[in-house]
Amino acid sequence: MEAVEATPEMSALFGELVLDVEIRAPAGKFHHMLAGRPHHMSKATPNNIQRCDLHEGEWGKVGTIVTWNYVLDGQPKIAKDRIEAVEPEKNSITFSVIEGDLMNEFKSFVLKIQVTPKQGGPGSVVNWHGKYEKIDENVAHPENMLPFFKSMSKEIDEHLLSEV
Repeated sequence: MEAVEATPEMSALFGELVLDVEIRAPAGKFHHMLAGRPHHMSKATPNNIQRCDLHEGEWGKVGTIVTWNYVLDGQPKIAKDRIEAVEPEKNSITFSVIEGDLMNEFKSFVLKIQVTPKQGGPGSVVNWHGKYEKIDENVAHPENMLPFFKSMSKEIDEHLLSEV
């Protein structure tokens, strides 16, 4: 059950991205990669993430600032994010972009990733939920991020399943 949804709402300046990706790894393991060891993501998904550096704070803690070097549509990009919320019991983490390439087109960009165990079977569903405000009406809806999130999820899943 994979759903992809991109829904601009409220006005031409505000929008959301929603993507569910089925994975085989346990929800807690996937969440721990995002919250507790995102600096390992360049090994797990090298086509998407080149590096993740701790700028300020502690991995997985609210208020921590992390810098990401990533590739979107074949172009190298940088994002500096603040961790806004971490809910281990819900396998959820929320990042707010505070600097970087996205801020050239968006006044705000918040991304919540929640991983839920599948009902009645092994595996999990990774829900990517982004909310943003564009700097003006000429900025395109960032649908190009959906394949990026899907690819990242699948590569991280494969990596987690191969870990001993």
